[in-house]
Amino acid sequence: MNRYKIVADSSANLTEEDAVRLFGADIAFASTTLKIRTAVAEYVDDAELDVERMVEEIRATKGPSSSSCPNVAEWLDAYEGAEMVFAFTISSNLSGSYASAVAAAKEYAEMHTGVRVHIFDSLSTGPEMQLLMEKTAELIHAGASYERIVASVEAYRLRTRLTFSLESLHNLAANGRVKPAVAAIAGVLGIRVLAIASEIGTIETLKKARGEKAMLRSMWEIMKERGFAGGKVRMAHCFNENAAKELAQSIRAAFAGVDVEIRSCRGLCSFYAEKGGLLIGFETAEA
Repeated sequence: MNRYKIVADSSANLTEEDAVRLFGADIAFASTTLKIRTAVAEYVDDAELDVERMVEEIRATKGPSSSSCPNVAEWLDAYEGAEMVFAFTISSNLSGSYASAVAAAKEYAEMHTGVRVHIFDSLSTGPEMQLLMEKTAELIHAGASYERIVASVEAYRLRTRLTFSLESLHNLAANGRVKPAVAAIAGVLGIRVLAIASEIGTIETLKKARGEKAMLRSMWEIMKERGFAGGKVRMAHCFNENAAKELAQSIRAAFAGVDVEIRSCRGLCSFYAEKGGLLIGFETAEA
């Protein structure tokens, strides 16, 4: 049995290969899969998913589309084989993933004497979840106790943020995550909507920008307004790597030695961010 395991739902955008690089081969990792459904297909958000094909097919498909969270059995399978499990979910105000993870943790503890499982409600998604998991791995490698890891990561979560820019909010509006009136703005005459993950894990729209250059300037302004002063930055894009690279260049020019990483969105984040979407998770200054 592994001593430690980090588990996350697939909204974190990490595969097992990513986890080995980020956390080290000595920390086990598992990802539970969210699913995206249309009237004609279901897409499982795992490492085998052709995300580009999914995005194009959903854009071309008429009728409703939706997402569903991992069930209790899937979370239970993900916990298996570890004494101490640290699990991370997309915001509980956007998905039932957290509730399923908690129910599975109770069942896992009943099945295995002495195991410990803590579920972190990220109140966010994607890049911000990655920051929390990286902090967990750092504490594990430092030899911190279970209790200290839990307390330290919960404290760290209070100084991480997520901001994002979307060219389309169609899927978010169709699934009740934003108001249709807000969604109607995006895409009109090149307008991008800029938003944040709120303190309670909901989507809070802040600004709109016309064109990519204005969007990138606005995102950089939002980051600084929300307390970014150097440190880690994690980006995830939905087929918009050039914008991510341009913003990363601005960040590196302002803060020497800043730690910036860019990755592609997996299925769930691509479904909601839609093509052109850009998500930025970042640290704020220490209190």
